[in-house]
Amino acid sequence: MNNETLISVTRLSRYYGKLAAVDDLSFELRRGEVLGFLGPNGAGKTTTMQMLCGTLAPSAGSIRIVGVDLLEQPREAKHQLGYLPEQPPLYRELTVDEYLHYCSRLRGLSRPSSAAAVARAKGRCGLDSSGSRLIANLSKGYQQRVGIAQAILHRPAVVVLDEPTVGLDPIQIREIRSLIRELGEDHGVILSTHILPEVQAVCDRVQIIHQGRLVLNENREQLAHRTGQRVLRLGLRRPPSQDLLAAIAGVQRVEALADERWRLTFSDDTGSAEELAARATTADWGMFELVSEQRSLEEIFVELTCGESFVEDQASSEAS
Repeated sequence: MNNETLISVTRLSRYYGKLAAVDDLSFELRRGEVLGFLGPNGAGKTTTMQMLCGTLAPSAGSIRIVGVDLLEQPREAKHQLGYLPEQPPLYRELTVDEYLHYCSRLRGLSRPSSAAAVARAKGRCGLDSSGSRLIANLSKGYQQRVGIAQAILHRPAVVVLDEPTVGLDPIQIREIRSLIRELGEDHGVILSTHILPEVQAVCDRVQIIHQGRLVLNENREQLAHRTGQRVLRLGLRRPPSQDLLAAIAGVQRVEALADERWRLTFSDDTGSAEELAARATTADWGMFELVSEQRSLEEIFVELTCGESFVEDQASSEAS
């Protein structure tokens, strides 16, 4: 991954009256990186995306795109952006070629440059044989390809994609995800989505926003460690006190579940099922279950945005 910083967001805030839709947000995006941007409805995700794309002014903070301040030099900064909204801005009565040539002129490309740019974007998005087709007659997947093509016509440093696979079939989803990974090799990509498997499939880094604040900002390796955190579910007929379970070496958290079951989360990979089984047998805790679990990105997302009590309630209902 290139270390060139493409977007630098510093203490970004947006207020509606006294309501802080975005509160003191700071992060960076580098070239060659696909950043997954997640958040529940009302978390401030859309507001953040609008500020990044220059369609909404922040109440405080700064946004620099390839070193250019978005507020002080908006035209120069926006030239480095390509954007695909959730509803692609397509003119269905035009052919693919007509639409892309129109978009290239809107981007300020000359006619000779426009022809080369359209050919390049079509090739990148798998549209070489679709130039003469009406956009209205294309499948939803190919319409998404056209939307991505218009976003990369001018070779922007940053490509922002908002829910690019919504409404697609499984084959189309795989194709668009593959395209996003390819874009991530040359550009910096921000992917806003509610589809958590999509984030795990294509993103190098994940950010979760909740109530306007950044509550998670981790790269693939850090996230893999978090999801691979050692968790053991234990069933005991004669359990010791929760304090005694929490005192076991390496135990970070103890959760009481239903039906005499407990979930032990270890701080690292020191949690050994064999050691725990031996201790339970020696102390005569009446162990009847010992299962290794792995946390999913969905569980992490729910924990960060709904609180641990919600997770524990869900776990208790599943165990009962």
